[in-house]
Amino acid sequence: MQSHPPEIVDSHCHLDFPDFEGELPDILDRARAAGVTRMVTICTRLRHEPRVRAIAEAHAGVFYAAGTHPMSAAEEPLATVEELVALAKHPKFVGIGETGLDYHYTAESKDIQQVSLRVHIEAARQTGLPLIIHARDADADMARILTDEFHAGAYTCVMHCFSSGQDLAQAALDLGFYLSMSGITAFPKSHDLRAIFAAAPVDRILLETDAPYLAPPPYRGRRNEPAYTAFTARKGAEVFGLSETEFARQTSANFDRLFSKAARTAKAA
Repeated sequence: MQSHPPEIVDSHCHLDFPDFEGELPDILDRARAAGVTRMVTICTRLRHEPRVRAIAEAHAGVFYAAGTHPMSAAEEPLATVEELVALAKHPKFVGIGETGLDYHYTAESKDIQQVSLRVHIEAARQTGLPLIIHARDADADMARILTDEFHAGAYTCVMHCFSSGQDLAQAALDLGFYLSMSGITAFPKSHDLRAIFAAAPVDRILLETDAPYLAPPPYRGRRNEPAYTAFTARKGAEVFGLSETEFARQTSANFDRLFSKAARTAKAA
């Protein structure tokens, strides 16, 4: 008798991207066959929110979040708190972002990125939904802003696709935030990143693909998709010294705790 794979959650993917055009039913079928029963698809430009929402509405187990990606902050209209709060009324809208800071590619727009980040933080406060953070080459500013804003009023947060340094990891964990493990964690040379995760509390870890990017081995260099969350979960279980089933159960419980609206919506369906 064939056993079913443990159920896991892809907490961050981009199902509206053109990489998946015309293939979404097959993509979702492969995800479920791999044990990925729930996904959060992320809108990175608010003008695309209707099409991302439509994907979530059309598919059981698919939820969505929306915000302005930091790399787009200078070329998109600045989001407003009111706009994000209004979007959050949709039953399948479960997170604010992704937002954050990216000084690797777009350091020249760091000032507007910081303004945009603070708008999203306030929306997370007002809605009670988790903030979804993208951080690249901006560890010091990111830790400072997240900490200052938290002291001004609590909110919840996940450091999406975490691949920054130990100091930012610790700053986030000290605030009660979560770290999300992507395919980068499974890359052979990611020893330092795996050490950061291994030192973190396992009840603060999520899984994600960031599909179509960052496919884990054995698909590295190819298009990523939610089914491949299973490969990252396998590596994560090794990092924490757990069985794949135990790690799947723990990370799913972590997702339900942080993305509690998704958990409630799924339960009510």
